[in-house]
Amino acid sequence: MNDRLDIAFFASSLVSSYWNGAATYYRGLARALHARGHSITFHEPDAYDRHAHRDIPDPPYARVVIWRPDVPATLDACLEAARRADLVVKASGVGVEDALLEARVLELRRPGNRIAFWDVDAPATLERLARDPGDPFRTLVPRYDHVFTYGGGEPVVAGYRRLGARACVPIYNALDPATHHPAPADPRFEADLAFLGNRLPDREARVEEFFLGPAAALPGRRFLLGGAGWDARAVPANVRRAGHVGTADHNAWNSTPLAILNVSRESMARNGFSPATRVFEAAGAGACLVTDAWEGLERFLEPGREVLAARDGAEVVAHLAALTPARARRIGAAARARVLAEHTYDRRAAAVEAALGLGGDGAGRAPASAEGTAG
Repeated sequence: MNDRLDIAFFASSLVSSYWNGAATYYRGLARALHARGHSITFHEPDAYDRHAHRDIPDPPYARVVIWRPDVPATLDACLEAARRADLVVKASGVGVEDALLEARVLELRRPGNRIAFWDVDAPATLERLARDPGDPFRTLVPRYDHVFTYGGGEPVVAGYRRLGARACVPIYNALDPATHHPAPADPRFEADLAFLGNRLPDREARVEEFFLGPAAALPGRRFLLGGAGWDARAVPANVRRAGHVGTADHNAWNSTPLAILNVSRESMARNGFSPATRVFEAAGAGACLVTDAWEGLERFLEPGREVLAARDGAEVVAHLAALTPARARRIGAAARARVLAEHTYDRRAAAVEAALGLGGDGAGRAPASAEGTAG
């Protein structure tokens, strides 16, 4: 395999973050891989009204090809075109035809190329496979040349190895300094604590615990809730809804409130070692981040100095009650310095190259604390 690859991705969407929390992860990786000399084609479906809510035009670092779930020939054409790629990637959570794609990309193997599965929800995938011994994906895992994951550390690596994966390497979320950085405060996003995340079944109870409960306990403080799906949810009177917040507003969102809250999905919190994209994006904007506590957090940010960790809603209340603007600025500045030094997408792209055995400086630039098979 050449050191400069033609890479074909089959994933949810590169151009829209609407009901697609992995968008900025894909963008950061694609931009960084392109900057390192690789060619990226991103095949994505016209689904879930995502393209009516595009955040960005087709970017210069990737060719975007849209296929229609209601016209099978469009997906067939994408698969045939991907046969020429050096690396074909099927990501989890495309949202339509996932099972079909998981099988069909393996049919694209030819001498000189590789086929990879990229799991952006590995803890949930592994829990699903554990519950259902008859899940057809179980028999496909050993056929992939590589499994990459959105995170998950050694628990996820061990889980995939038990399923027969040839190789499993976590490639964590990170910061793209070109897109996420400090911005002027925006009155639309003024709050003491802001949370941005779509309403999902395996997150809602945790949002209740870490966000809505603290809001009820602190009626004199201002809380801001962003993301799709929350319109019909009852919330305390001091919680203001912002609806879907496009990526063009993320820097202002992260730069304006006193503190930004991260709430992990249930499966990721249970597994640990799974920092969400907004952890690094908020830190990159210099935000004071409050996160639900999970195993492995200290590998990415130092609790108490670079991030505030909470084991439950009561600890969120305590953090917020004690937080001054000056301390919030110090925590945000320390977090920004850490992610710029250790957690950029260029480093993640280097880890991908190292996993693929490519030449250059990729392996040398991957920090041992946050890259590689052990997470």
